[in-house]
Amino acid sequence: MKNIQMKNIYFFSLLFFVFALQMSCTENDNPIEPVRNLQLFKILVGTNTLNLTDFSQNAQLPADKPIYIEFSSALDTASIREAISLKSNNLDIDFQIAHADQYKSVSLLPINHFPYNTEFVLQISDKLKGANKETFEGISVNFSTKADALIAEKIIFSTDTFLVGAKIQNIKLNPKIEIIFNKNINAETVNTANCKIVNAAGKTIASTVLVSENKITITPSETLIDLYKHYLYVLSSVAGLDGEIFQSININFYTEESSVLKFPEISDEALLDLVQQRTFDYFWSHAHPASGMARERNSSGDIVTTGGSGFGLMAIITGIERNFISRADGILRFTKIVDFLKDADRFHGVWPHWMNGNTGATIPFSTNDNGGDLVETAFMAQGLLTVRQYLNPQNADEATLIEKINNLLDTIEWTWYTKNGENVLYWHWSPTAEWAMNMQIRGYNEALIVYVMAATSKNHQISAEVYQQGWARSGGIINNKSFYNITLPVGYDYGGPMFFAHYSFLGLDPRNLKDQYADYWQQNVAHTLINRAYCMANPKKYPAYGENCWGLTASDEPNSYGVHEPTRDKGVITPTAALSSMPYAPDEVMKTIRFFYYKMGDRIWGDYGFTDAFDIEDGWYANSYLAIDQGPIVVMIENQRTGLLWDLFMSAPEVSTGLTHLGFTSY
Repeated sequence: MKNIQMKNIYFFSLLFFVFALQMSCTENDNPIEPVRNLQLFKILVGTNTLNLTDFSQNAQLPADKPIYIEFSSALDTASIREAISLKSNNLDIDFQIAHADQYKSVSLLPINHFPYNTEFVLQISDKLKGANKETFEGISVNFSTKADALIAEKIIFSTDTFLVGAKIQNIKLNPKIEIIFNKNINAETVNTANCKIVNAAGKTIASTVLVSENKITITPSETLIDLYKHYLYVLSSVAGLDGEIFQSININFYTEESSVLKFPEISDEALLDLVQQRTFDYFWSHAHPASGMARERNSSGDIVTTGGSGFGLMAIITGIERNFISRADGILRFTKIVDFLKDADRFHGVWPHWMNGNTGATIPFSTNDNGGDLVETAFMAQGLLTVRQYLNPQNADEATLIEKINNLLDTIEWTWYTKNGENVLYWHWSPTAEWAMNMQIRGYNEALIVYVMAATSKNHQISAEVYQQGWARSGGIINNKSFYNITLPVGYDYGGPMFFAHYSFLGLDPRNLKDQYADYWQQNVAHTLINRAYCMANPKKYPAYGENCWGLTASDEPNSYGVHEPTRDKGVITPTAALSSMPYAPDEVMKTIRFFYYKMGDRIWGDYGFTDAFDIEDGWYANSYLAIDQGPIVVMIENQRTGLLWDLFMSAPEVSTGLTHLGFTSY
């Protein structure tokens, strides 16, 4: 009974408590929460978060970015302006205020920008309140901005104005250079060590340097090298008058050509004699002493080249006829070369690309290119046939040499290189890798002479189908598009590198050469003029390109060797490209020879004529000579002057027979 009474008392007490609680809630449905403190989450200047305890971390901040302050809850906007201040040297810095994140954050926006290179104190006092009366303890944070940028806006060379970063060419040889900045300059920070001109050879040019407000003027005390790359340096030690920081600039510029000739002027005929004689000497004085063959390049030691030596044979004929050497000496050299070739490595009668000039042993051109090279052999065969036609069969020694040459030509197994009877010739065959190179010789490129020589063979003549389907690709070589209003009959767009018009035509006369695909005189003239027109148009704005400075072909280039043509233009001009095109554009090429010799001869003229190539934009001038580039210069200039090599090669009866066999209708 007592337990029941106690439970009843407990029940009624609980009921009364619930009722009282309900009444209390009815009287005040929105109870006042206790006041809390505002919490500062972060402060950013731009994207840089300020360290709130280690102020030394708050340096070099941008002056043109807002200061972003984020809190834990919404702010009382009326308290912000009074509570937040930004000071420097106890002076107030003005700013505008913006809100975000439902008033939980505030941004201090600079008027244009905050002062550069300045220390600031950001103060947020305890007057700052939250929207619900929250309080803030207050904080003071130090930070500093980085200096303003000093910017070079433009450069004036004498009277020509350029923006920084523009390609600057044709600068006078005694220029006044004015660099215009966005701010006034601290003259005490400017000197000849941090404002200077250096040429591509690394020479610092003596100059005077003056400062006037926002302008630095540099005036060379000596004449600059013409047609040359120079560097204008302004280093970061230059500063603005108010401490603005400058980032170094290095401006490339290229000077104009000089009116002063590098060598005394001579007649055009004398200049052609000089060019031919110097270039011929590569194949005479620089030939390998044991074999008489042409070295691959002037630094090749014992490496001799088959194709380049074939070009050299024709250059030696020119040398005899031009009285650079005696006929007797020339015949001795021919004999030495032929005897070497007789005993050298051959692969089904085909010589390798490279050989040791002492032994005749193959020097691999690449891993699988360690056997016969049919294209190089065709270049050699063209030269041998031309020499044979030059020799006098009534002279006993020369008659013996004729017999040796015939034996070499007759034992070249052209048909072997159809790879078991395919209707195409293959470039390589290896005794270890066989046909691994798998490179078919298809037009249009430098290798037309391969098919012509293969058609002249007495013992190993290819069929006409090999030419039609292999080389001509059943008409696939036809182009007939127009470039610079010049129609190109066959080949790649824009013609490809200029050696396509040279190597096959040192002996093969294109003047009347026609088949169903092209008139090859028209082809080579068009190719030459397109190459020149491209350089004159100069779409990549390379320095010195123009009507007198042109010629894109395969050659050395800075740090490498490469193929150059309008579709692969790297700024490299190769003298052989224009000079070996002389028959196709004699007046235009003569102007270029004069330009190379008189205007650039101090850099590109040497012991064996013009060096291989140059790149004015890169400040690079080759010191190399290559047999395959030097040979066509001698031969093609002679073909323009007398037709000598064309007449000799075309006089061989098997050439007429072979051309007819392939379907040529005129030659």
